[in-house]
Amino acid sequence: MPDKSVPACLKLLRQVAFSCRFVAQAATLAFITALASVPAAAWAESDPGVVLVFGDSLSAAYRMDEEQGWVALLQRRVDTNGLDWQVQNASVSGETTSGGLARLPAVLDSTQPDIVILELGGNDGLRGLPVPTIRANLQQMIELSQQAGARVMLVGIQIPPNYGPRYTQPFYDQYQELADQYDTTLIPFLLDGIADQPELMQDDGIHPRAEAQGMIVDIVWPVLLPMLEPEG
Repeated sequence: MPDKSVPACLKLLRQVAFSCRFVAQAATLAFITALASVPAAAWAESDPGVVLVFGDSLSAAYRMDEEQGWVALLQRRVDTNGLDWQVQNASVSGETTSGGLARLPAVLDSTQPDIVILELGGNDGLRGLPVPTIRANLQQMIELSQQAGARVMLVGIQIPPNYGPRYTQPFYDQYQELADQYDTTLIPFLLDGIADQPELMQDDGIHPRAEAQGMIVDIVWPVLLPMLEPEG
């Protein structure tokens, strides 16, 4: 007599297999739906933010090893504080505002900075170039940086008093005026508390020694830090 239980078992197995396949398909669909709801940023490491230092010899580690300069020390400060930012230095000794204006578009394109520290004008002042010309160049560099999506920190400088107050005062004032006009952060004088200390300056009386570079970082850091920290 044939065993009728065998077909029944096969039928039961087919039903179980179908049910399992249905559950697996439903689970897969649910997983895919869940994946689609996860922001792309959660799947990839975000690139570090970029701080571009765009200046002259004061920022170019003049007559010292590059790692001794304040820009390199600034990167160390950033790293020590566990902040995911990369400091890039595009400073050139002897740079004027006109030279910087000519260079800036290509530098912005290659570095894609989030923050631009603009430290120029000192060489223009030492040459006695007209303040309106210096200001116009700085203005255009601020505009270019902001148009590229970067926030700007403007760094002021003072020139020796022997140039006379009719020149030195408008030269100094232009930085605050530009910062107000373009809503940038400002360091009024990069060498505050340094330039008037001969032991901290090189023989030319213009450039700070290696020993003073950490002091420059201390001047920059309180102004820069709020720009580096996440909002909210």
